[in-house]
Amino acid sequence: MHGVKRVVYTPEALEAKKKREQARLQEYLALSEAVMSKKRAREITKEAFDLTTKMLEINPEFYSVWNYRRDIMTKGLFPQTTKEGINDLLSTDLALTTAALRAHPKVYWIWNHRRWCLANVPDGPGTAEEGDVNGWRQDYWNKELYIAERMLEADARNFHAWNYRRYVLANMPVPRPAINEIDYTMQKIKSNFSNFSAWHHRSKVLPTLWQSGALDPKASRETEFDLVRNAMYTDPNDQSVWMYHRWLVGPGDDREVLEREISAVQELLEAIQDEPDEGSNVKWCMDSLVHYKRLLLRKHSIAVDTDELRNECLQLLEDLQQKDPARRQRYRDIGAHLDGAVPC
Repeated sequence: MHGVKRVVYTPEALEAKKKREQARLQEYLALSEAVMSKKRAREITKEAFDLTTKMLEINPEFYSVWNYRRDIMTKGLFPQTTKEGINDLLSTDLALTTAALRAHPKVYWIWNHRRWCLANVPDGPGTAEEGDVNGWRQDYWNKELYIAERMLEADARNFHAWNYRRYVLANMPVPRPAINEIDYTMQKIKSNFSNFSAWHHRSKVLPTLWQSGALDPKASRETEFDLVRNAMYTDPNDQSVWMYHRWLVGPGDDREVLEREISAVQELLEAIQDEPDEGSNVKWCMDSLVHYKRLLLRKHSIAVDTDELRNECLQLLEDLQQKDPARRQRYRDIGAHLDGAVPC
């Protein structure tokens, strides 16, 4: 790599390095065999539990060991301790996974184990059982939301962290106002329009706000259209923006909105085509125009010139075959089924 000083080893140093690596490998294999032999024997002792800790600190992707660890806790350790003891064990495991996530932020098994820990938090002081949810449980969920936010600060497009954030928000004893999530996603989107997970999260939150009456659906959608159009002009080759735009348009029942957005996309396409080097930027404009015009054919055939729309779609599909040859057959298939006008 550029800028990295190359280390030159003597033959003796290379041999010593090789021996150290072999020794570490042998230690790992021995530890793995020790853990798995206890698992096969269904041993649920503290000694076995400690071995799983050592193994998972080295290799947190070893999902069988996570499963074994949970068995030890539920069948061996939990029955032998108090609620406070279970709480301490779960807190320790969450700390273990927090450390693992710093190095392995996209390993399913680590995130799964956090969910399992939360599902097994016992009732304790200040819980809903006593008429007050601000106890152990709420403390856990607040910390988990904090963890998710820290993970998204490190990588704003980590879909594991976004999924976990939605899980935490859905299960918090004291619900967090959904409107806060709109502000949160806006921060992430403004930082990077290409954050597909942030757009997706926004599409999950908005319907709940519309249904609850917290936001006016019509006015809110118009605000979203303004936002996404700005993103489209900023980076017309960004797939995440176009997917969100299609979600906003929906099944095409509103002809006025559909025709308006077709005009907006057509305007963008014309602006891009006037540029000296439009490159692949036109691909999503053309693809979306086909999608929306097919919606018009399907939903509003009585009110539109169907022959003209079909010809426009066929021309766009022909152009797409030239611009995006890797998907040539897809465009041909769409053209062959234009009569059905069912968007793909």
